[in-house]
Amino acid sequence: MKKIYINARFLTQQITGVQRYAIELVKAMDALLDNPNFDMNIILLVPVRPMYKLGLKNISIQTVGKLTGHMWEQLELAYYSRGGLLLNLCNTGPMLKQNQVVAIHDASVYGFPGAYSLLFRCWYKVLFTLFGRFSKAILTVSGFSKQELIKYCQIPAEKIYVSYEGKEQILGLTPDNSIIERHGLNKRSFILAVSSLNPNKNFSAIVKAVELMDDGDFDIAIAGGGNSKIFSNVVVKASERVKCLGYVTDQELKALYKQAACFVYPSFYEGFGLPPLEAMACGCPVIVSHTASLPEVCGIAALYCNPASPEDIANKIRMVMNNASLRQELKAKGIANAQRFSWERCALDVVKMIERIYCR
Repeated sequence: MKKIYINARFLTQQITGVQRYAIELVKAMDALLDNPNFDMNIILLVPVRPMYKLGLKNISIQTVGKLTGHMWEQLELAYYSRGGLLLNLCNTGPMLKQNQVVAIHDASVYGFPGAYSLLFRCWYKVLFTLFGRFSKAILTVSGFSKQELIKYCQIPAEKIYVSYEGKEQILGLTPDNSIIERHGLNKRSFILAVSSLNPNKNFSAIVKAVELMDDGDFDIAIAGGGNSKIFSNVVVKASERVKCLGYVTDQELKALYKQAACFVYPSFYEGFGLPPLEAMACGCPVIVSHTASLPEVCGIAALYCNPASPEDIANKIRMVMNNASLRQELKAKGIANAQRFSWERCALDVVKMIERIYCR
């Protein structure tokens, strides 16, 4: 029986995109193990008590070591994962371990370095170089990211495997519609944007596009970013028309996806782009950048904008908001496009990769 250890440090961290990937992939792999044809013993190794319970049936969890964080990962994890293949799902892992696979979600420390501190960039560049040299394989989430890793890290193409992300995490939630009434979003149509202060998310372009749209009988809902103070720092003010929602739960986000007239995501750099896929799965028309992995993920189901042009972003929003048939077309195409992606397919790709490694 193949023994697979999974670096479960992600269970001790707040959930962002990479933690979401790890959680959903592990749950999908656990479901695959219901089939006795998958001859694998999978064990999650975690440094401290997990923050989240995944409800796993076939994958066990072991708390090991005395350290935490990077120190646990670099000094103890390699020891406790001896005798099996180690699967790391969140960009990091033991630097020099050979019998391991590392998921590197993107090469943004190279492709969009301005989003990170010098220390962060240097640390991850060292990690990615060593992973590419010593690991059995590299896992990533899009063909775009694969090409970026080949380009910047000189990792051989045959060593990199692509497993696309899924969307079931949003479909399984019950929408919390209280956020709609609480912010007065039930009075007329609204567009939805998810804000972040990370420069590659390009929030400033959304702000400028909003400023250009004095016309139009619709509201703008901006989720994330903490609170209205953050928005005022980037020169957008909450008003009767611009709703700064602050932090929203996943259930509230689903309600926003379901009821928004369109979703706007003008990011400069994405390894995959999970929010647009979630929006599509919920039947929300999507406007995204024509850059990075977004055309690969969104296909013909999105309206594309130039992320460097607030004017173009504003024009694309007007196109969608002023054309009901276009909104319906994007909605139908988005739902169909989302069917291409599932965590089960992602897990099957990872299992196939593991089987190839064991057969070498």
